[in-house]
Amino acid sequence: MTRPNLPIYLDYQATTPLDGRVLDVMMPYMTTKFGNPHSINHSFGWEASAGVEKARREIAALIGADEEEVVFTSGATESNNLAIKGMAYALYPDKNHIVTVCTEHSCVIESCRSLEQSGLEVTYLPVGADGILDLDLLAESITDKTGLVSVMAVNNEIGVIQYLAKISRICRDKAVCFHTDAAQGVGKIPLDMKALEVDLMSISGHKLYGPKGIGALYVNTNLKPQPVPLFSGGGQERGLRSGTLAPALCAGLGAACALAEKEMEQDNAHVQQLAGRFLEQLQTVLDGITVNGSRDKRWPGNLNLTFEGVKSDILVSGIRDIALSTGAACSAATPKPSHVLTALGLDRKKIDCSVRVGFGRMSSEAEVDFATDLIIEAVQKARNPY
Repeated sequence: MTRPNLPIYLDYQATTPLDGRVLDVMMPYMTTKFGNPHSINHSFGWEASAGVEKARREIAALIGADEEEVVFTSGATESNNLAIKGMAYALYPDKNHIVTVCTEHSCVIESCRSLEQSGLEVTYLPVGADGILDLDLLAESITDKTGLVSVMAVNNEIGVIQYLAKISRICRDKAVCFHTDAAQGVGKIPLDMKALEVDLMSISGHKLYGPKGIGALYVNTNLKPQPVPLFSGGGQERGLRSGTLAPALCAGLGAACALAEKEMEQDNAHVQQLAGRFLEQLQTVLDGITVNGSRDKRWPGNLNLTFEGVKSDILVSGIRDIALSTGAACSAATPKPSHVLTALGLDRKKIDCSVRVGFGRMSSEAEVDFATDLIIEAVQKARNPY
């Protein structure tokens, strides 16, 4: 077997490599097209603004939105904060209840906890052993005081995809605003805002081969009221997000979305083939491997695996040529067990033996085969050290 270049990156949920074609689009805005996109009196501002608006159209095209519904932010964390806190502030005091899910990203959970400290009520719904939300329980949890439901599209730790269309219908029937954190979904699964009737959706640039430090919030123009802005300033982005935009980053996100629109089907087939190859090779040699989360309703490029009897930190440290994750990147520095795996019903022993493996556009069969061999060797050694 041909030895691939090392180290091998298999942590695509933490971040994706910047696609070279995206960088090519960004470069002019870092050099010659350096104008402030909000400067309206000269050509430097006009050309920077043109780049930003082109990116806005490309994002809108990918998600089936109107371009004026795309609000640029610094990333999904800001988008989630703006959506959740912004709508909570807009609806209070008539509506003072939020419904979300216990497997959400930490920035959603912490935004809700912050609002609880301000006197709002939040319901954190459980999930089944497969990571899927019980829709009947969701419907029962919505009251006449509920203003917002926030449910992640694709889970960052286990890759499970929630039933967004059905959730949206429940929210529509009960006249409740629906927000989804789609940082791990945009560019990977089809998301059409008009068909789904989502009110708010968060997007992250660096999860779909774009740059870090840029994201967007889809805000349905028919949503009433609109979110209250978190920043005070010059009133950019429809008054929802003040601050000077970075044209290079905006252009990069737009280019990444344009590529995703063209190559999503190809990318999906690629990661599905690699993930299947990886898992089959592991399970042919090793026993005691569990895939965490639904096997059917999931993004195939995300495999969260429990290796029975092998602590994940020992496994990962023993294969330093392979980039894997023992948890979400945002919380990797904390010693607490994964709240997502805990919600699935895994005990601490199994959680401590779980790793996340991520595949993406730049992954190759040679890398997967080499990584599989190293992981098998490391697991066998950990299970039989003498």
